This record gives sequence, C-alpha cells and structure tokens, in this order.
Amino acid sequence: MAKSADTKYIEAVGRRKRAVARVRMTPASKNEVIVNGKKLEDAFTVSDLQKDVLSPLRAQGVVDTYSVSAKVNGGGIVSQAEAIRLGIARILVETDSNLRTALKKEGYLKRDPRKKERKKFGLRKARKAPQWSKR
Repeated sequence: MAKSADTKYIEAVGRRKRAVARVRMTPASKNEVIVNGKKLEDAFTVSDLQKDVLSPLRAQGVVDTYSVSAKVNGGGIVSQAEAIRLGIARILVETDSNLRTALKKEGYLKRDPRKKERKKFGLRKARKAPQWSKR
C-alpha cells in the first residue's frame, strides 16, 4: 500500500496490447472515476466502455466506496478501458484477498496476452502476401 501526504491510496498497473494503465484507488465518500484528468464519461464516450471499466467494482458491489484515478498511455480506447479494468481488479484483490476467487471466475484478473503481430519482410503485413501470378 502506498501513502500520499494527506490520503491513502492503493496503486496497481493494468496492461492490454500497447495500453498501460496506472490506477490509484482511494476509499472516499465522493465516488468519482478520473482518467487522464478527465471524468470517465468524457474519457470514454461509449457507454459499453464505461461499464467495462467499472465492472469489477459493480461485481463486488463497491462502486460507491472508492474513488478511482487512472493514467493511461498507448493503445486504443478499448485496450485502455480493459487495462484500467485489470488495474481496478488487482487493487480489489490487494484490499481484500477473499475477492480473488469471484474476480477470477468473472475473468477480471486475466491479462489478455494477445498483441499485434510484427510485419515480416517480403510480406505486406504480418501474414498478407503479395498477389501471386503464375506468369
């Protein structure tokens, strides 16, 4: 557990593809989610991504208990949302180890290892070859 000057917070890192999220949660009466200095609704305008970010908190019924602050770099908006979700789930396990089985069963603690495959020489993309002609 890391400490700030005036408030206690717990920090965890979540990753997905090229997105890396540093998530901090503080127990607070004022429940707000801030991503890169913006409110959650401004950072992720799609409602499915907003639900995806808060899904570990909703699964445990502690949405109103914590205030979340996240800094995310890289990736697209879906990858960033999933990286924040993983960071929040890791923090919940750190606060209460009894939540681990429930979060693991829902798949929130699983780090998705899939990444973009590199381009190979002689090909147009990772696997796309130039058009073949017989003559």
